[in-house]
Formats: sequence, C-alpha cells, structure tokens
Amino acid sequence: MVDYRFTVVVEQDEDGRFLAICPGLQGCYTEGETKEEAMELIHDAIRLHLQDRLENGEPILREVESRQVRVAV
Repeated sequence: MVDYRFTVVVEQDEDGRFLAICPGLQGCYTEGETKEEAMELIHDAIRLHLQDRLENGEPILREVESRQVRVAV
C-alpha cells in the first residue's frame, strides 16, 4: 500500500456550505454542511479517485510544494 499526501482546500460558499477541493486531482471535490463533514467526504473522494486512476493505469502525480501567495488588486 502506498501512502499518498495531497493538499485539500476548504472554502465556504454563500449558502454556508463547505466545499473541499483537492487541486492535485483534477475534478476531485465534495461539499458538506460542516468543515468536518467536507473533510470526511474528500478523504473518500480522493481514495476513489486514486483507485480509479490505478485501475486504469493512469499516473498519479505527487505534489512537490504548495504555498500561499499574496496578490494585491
């Protein structure tokens, strides 16, 4: 079993729901009523996404670095 690590970004939408996004896996996201629920669901989404990629012989890229950047507009 290989241990993968991915960055997850959690945002709150205008309705108060929480969106969890895994930027390293295109299209891998979920939402929940709470941050905790969103994080539980994104773990499952990531696992299923990885299983699908492995079953189809698709590569799984590893994150090298993530950072926050400040941009003034």
